[in-house]
Amino acid sequence: MSEIFHIITDGSCDLPMELAKEKNFTVVPFYVSFDDSHYLKEGVEIGIRDFYQQMVEKKGVYPKSSMPSTQDYVEAFEPFAKEGVPVICICITTKFSGSMQSAVNAREIILENYPEARINIIDSTINTVLQGQYVLEAVALRDRGAGYEETIARLEEIKGTGRIFFTVGDMEYLQHGGRIGKVAAVAGSVLGIRPVITLKQGEIFPSGIGRGRKRTTEKTINLLLDYLAEGGKKVENYSLAVGFGYDAEEGAAFRDHAVMVLREKGYNVHEIPLLQIGATIGVHTGPYPLGFGVIERG
Repeated sequence: MSEIFHIITDGSCDLPMELAKEKNFTVVPFYVSFDDSHYLKEGVEIGIRDFYQQMVEKKGVYPKSSMPSTQDYVEAFEPFAKEGVPVICICITTKFSGSMQSAVNAREIILENYPEARINIIDSTINTVLQGQYVLEAVALRDRGAGYEETIARLEEIKGTGRIFFTVGDMEYLQHGGRIGKVAAVAGSVLGIRPVITLKQGEIFPSGIGRGRKRTTEKTINLLLDYLAEGGKKVENYSLAVGFGYDAEEGAAFRDHAVMVLREKGYNVHEIPLLQIGATIGVHTGPYPLGFGVIERG
């Protein structure tokens, strides 16, 4: 009989709560605020669509996100500690958030009351829909009968293969959050230049610029193609998803175009999951992030 354990992750994974129930994992939500004082649990007290709608309607208002508290994690861990069920907790990259520290603090509290509890906390080194894919790979390993330690070891092996290739609608939110300089933001707004960005191993790297949405989205596809070519493996060896923000129609059109391009290049791709990027990253990108998350399968 396979070992029973439970998977917990933070809200940066951008996976719907309904999917968490279906696949039997737990999401500890982040918080989001539009006024610096009232923070709402993402996906529980404020929906993602409503979050983006407010961003679009309240031009010039910059929402903020806040990590789950230690108590949030204590409440997530305790039921499993009571039952003697081991936990794997997957957190957003520590370079973006203190969520993992909250989880570590919570584990210490749990161990005081339940010394035999087994709680392994993983710095995923990634975020958003890519973190979601990583969580789903953990679920797949568990459901295939992989043991607790075996699953942890495999998750540690594959996390370094994760990449996000994306672009944004404009530079306004990146500039406001200090992700790019003011001069670059002004130049971008005047010239219509948009950045293309890669995230790997917890860090953001510039991967080019383009004038207009079509050029930057094509660049993200080219970055994906380069990554797949460098890996030298079949596309079936990777978990791939498209992430979008406010505009679901644009996300679907981009996904369909990407499938067509990949098939033209000889990759056996029939469909790519389409996932909505949540508030944890949306507060930094603005309402129109668009791109890929890709990671080696578990």
